[in-house]
Amino acid sequence: MSTTVLAVGVWLKNAACLVRDGRAHWSPVHGDLSDPAACGALERSLQALLAQADAAGAPVQAIAHDLHPDFFSTQLALQLAATLGVPAIGVQHHHSHIAAVVAEHRIEGPVIGLALDGVGLGTDGQAWGGELIWMHGAQWQRLGHLQPLALPGGDRAAREPWRMAASALHALGRGDEIASRFAPQVGEAVASGVQQMLAKQLNCPTTSSTGRWFDAAAGALGLSLRQTDEAEAAIALEAAAARWLAPHPDTAPLPGAVIDLQNRLDLRGLMPALFDANANASAAGVDAAAAGFHLALADALADWATQAARERGSRDVCLGGGCFFNRILRERVTERLQAASLRVHRPLDKGCGDAGLALGQAWVAAQQLAAITSQEQPTKETAPCA
Repeated sequence: MSTTVLAVGVWLKNAACLVRDGRAHWSPVHGDLSDPAACGALERSLQALLAQADAAGAPVQAIAHDLHPDFFSTQLALQLAATLGVPAIGVQHHHSHIAAVVAEHRIEGPVIGLALDGVGLGTDGQAWGGELIWMHGAQWQRLGHLQPLALPGGDRAAREPWRMAASALHALGRGDEIASRFAPQVGEAVASGVQQMLAKQLNCPTTSSTGRWFDAAAGALGLSLRQTDEAEAAIALEAAAARWLAPHPDTAPLPGAVIDLQNRLDLRGLMPALFDANANASAAGVDAAAAGFHLALADALADWATQAARERGSRDVCLGGGCFFNRILRERVTERLQAASLRVHRPLDKGCGDAGLALGQAWVAAQQLAAITSQEQPTKETAPCA
């Protein structure tokens, strides 16, 4: 019997997805749910998808949603599930990213996933975003993650890359340099305040986000101090790297990325070269350092996933999350994984960002329902011979 699941998507670039008879039926992309108009559009889309399922004689059996309790989509999913009398199934954000790739490519068997983005709530209540994942059917496990960075000022740090650069300085044990480095750009009082905030760990939640590491690199190189658009700093960093790599394709990766004993990918060792390049005030040096950072990150990610694939007996690696819009990162990781004789899969129809995440939510929920149904099926006994 096929399973019908409705998934409500997430906060950014929201889109809903109905999975019925193994096929995905999408709503339009509604945009970010900070806009009341987008919230209203999501409500209308969910009603339309429910009507579509009922008309096909396949009523929805579960509503899938993100783990974040404050998302409008999550709250709407819980209300809708209660009204319909069906379970609401929460699915972790980065698990959904990898599951969306598995669903789209119809991969069977275990996979290794690299889920890299700006933020998603983890199962531990922390902000995730640089995740190494193993997944097989309804089962999944977080194998490792990027070394966390503090977010001085909380969400404000995601809008001000210089704060992430300051966080990286603090993580290097060089926090006493923050005020002198950044006061000329942001003011003595603000720079000193962030330095003290990090020293005392006040309003400094941590994140394993790849997006925030890109911000830290861009801030360290002086490419972006504040950003008004999403991923503005990361785009500036990629552009600088591309400028250098076009005439210098044989550029070597920066040294310093390591995998520690807890299977965390630690990028702190890459940062001193970026701060030095900025201090030298050379545009070519900044571009070269941006390129070296990209190559080092990509190679470390590929080696990390290759090791996990060998340990877990998988030939398939799935790439998900908005950081894979970065062409340099995507192509370098793919080339390295394929050179290790691994099959590489990434989202196709909806892209690697949050607009396609609902498919992963629905797929995971369907897998969980199927596993429960299988466990509830009575075991058939063979009658003894007379």
